[in-house]
Parts: sequence; C-alpha cells; structure tokens
Amino acid sequence: MYGNEERTRIITYTGIFIALFAVGSYITIPMIPVPFTLQTLFVLLSGAVMKKRAFIPVLLYIFFGAIGLPVFHQFTAGPGVLLGPTGGYIAGFVIAAIIVGNLYECRNKYVRSASFFAGSFAILGAGVIWLAVSTSMNLTESFLIGALPFIPGDCVKSAAAYFIAERINDKI
Repeated sequence: MYGNEERTRIITYTGIFIALFAVGSYITIPMIPVPFTLQTLFVLLSGAVMKKRAFIPVLLYIFFGAIGLPVFHQFTAGPGVLLGPTGGYIAGFVIAAIIVGNLYECRNKYVRSASFFAGSFAILGAGVIWLAVSTSMNLTESFLIGALPFIPGDCVKSAAAYFIAERINDKI
C-alpha cells in the first residue's frame, strides 16, 4: 500500500470531488420542480480528471445523500430526494461521469469537448425520463419543464468544464 501513488491520487480526487458536488448543490437557483445547480459542472470535471474512475466519487456522493447527509440541493438528503423529481438527474450523474471519463481519455480535442456535452445531455435525458415517471407528466411536458430551460446553462457549464479540465490536466 505504501508508495502507491495512483491509489492515493484516486482517494484524494474522490474526496475533493464529493466536496465539490456538495458545494455545487448548495449553489442553487430555485426552479420548480428541478433547481439549477453547479453540480453538473463538477460531475463533468470529475470525468476529465479521474477518467474511467470518475464514477467512484459520484456513487459515493449519492450514497452519502441517500443515508442522510445533507449533500443534495438546498441541504436535502435521504432516499426521498432520489425518488423525487430530481432523482433522475442525480442518477444521470453516474452516466455522465462514465461517458466523460471514457471519452476524455481520447487525445482528440473534438472528442474530448464533445464528451462534456454528451455527459450533460445524458444527465438531462435521465432527468427528463425520471421526471415524467415521478410526476405523471408526459415526456413532452417533462422535457419542456425539466430540460429545455437548462440547455443553455448546461452548454455553458460543459464548455467551462472542458476549459478547466484542459488547464488542470496540463498541470498534472
């Protein structure tokens, strides 16, 4: 165990990203039924920094929130949040981390940049589907309420995550 730098790096980044997800959830613009948060920025960034292991901090973040630590939006916690209207977006974090983590390993800058947008739209897609299921809306209503207002902001967050990731990975 001693001297395993890769393992130390994974543990350190996991802790940092769980903290960033929680901080990002507190930076909220209230909207009904889904608030606008900065979590997606940090989820996408975790994929670029942790690559294929980016799902680890996301799953731990979800676990911590599910057992009652107030890490979800507006200091909420518990399984009720995961089963409520925002649960699909939170589940989509795992998909996004996997997408970005796998695609960011490619050296092509176009594939790397596209991975952030693909991850962001995976979050929105999972969120829209779960929003429809959890609120008895149809998919069109769910898309209009749960995705359309977020697309411009998510595009900005995706671009920001890409540029931040390029700077971070140049230093690592």
